[in-house]
Amino acid sequence: MSEMRDLVFLFDVDNTLLDNDRVQHDLGTYLEETHGTTARDRYWAIFEGLRGELGYADYLGALERYRNEDLHDPRILRMANWLVDYPFAERLYPGALAAVAHVARWGHTVILSDGDAVFQPRKVQRSGLWNAFEDRVLIYIHKEEELDDIERLYPARRYVLIDDKLRILDAVKKAWGPRVTTVFPRQGHYALDPNEVAKYPPADLAIERIGDLPLFDLAQLTTPAEEARQ
Repeated sequence: MSEMRDLVFLFDVDNTLLDNDRVQHDLGTYLEETHGTTARDRYWAIFEGLRGELGYADYLGALERYRNEDLHDPRILRMANWLVDYPFAERLYPGALAAVAHVARWGHTVILSDGDAVFQPRKVQRSGLWNAFEDRVLIYIHKEEELDDIERLYPARRYVLIDDKLRILDAVKKAWGPRVTTVFPRQGHYALDPNEVAKYPPADLAIERIGDLPLFDLAQLTTPAEEARQ
């Protein structure tokens, strides 16, 4: 059994530590320049449809479906190389690694991400995050449904969850209650969508960007809002 720790920090990846909106923009530009706007739009339509089926983003799965629609275009095969060789380290948000190092003084840091079993690990590895988190990487289909497994692998008396999706923060808060402090970096299209934000209660702590995390001390990062109000 893993050692019980006082505190574990759980970090999302896409649009929390890494600017995934920029990655998608670059992919769209590549597709348009290489295959044209029709092919670009068709790929994204397949991508969104597959995400609706699976519940997570599957870039390579969407590419495979796109390829099946046009088996005789050899240029499509280059898309896989573009994806897996993308310079993800250049898309880390400013101060992301410093934020991780800041809280690592007080507890274990763990990546907690959703995604497929091939491309998402590749993204984490090529961005340098795998090494920064010393192999503590968890990737699920629906991470908010895997809290028992998270507790089994990284048991702790308290958790801090940093994620750009209020939906995830709210679900984990409902399950763990005051054992978790939820931190909401206002980055990426989910965090900046007022309609999406309005659907859920606020996080315990909201920050403008992940690079602001070192501005907060241990007490601020481990006191859920309901305790701070008492």
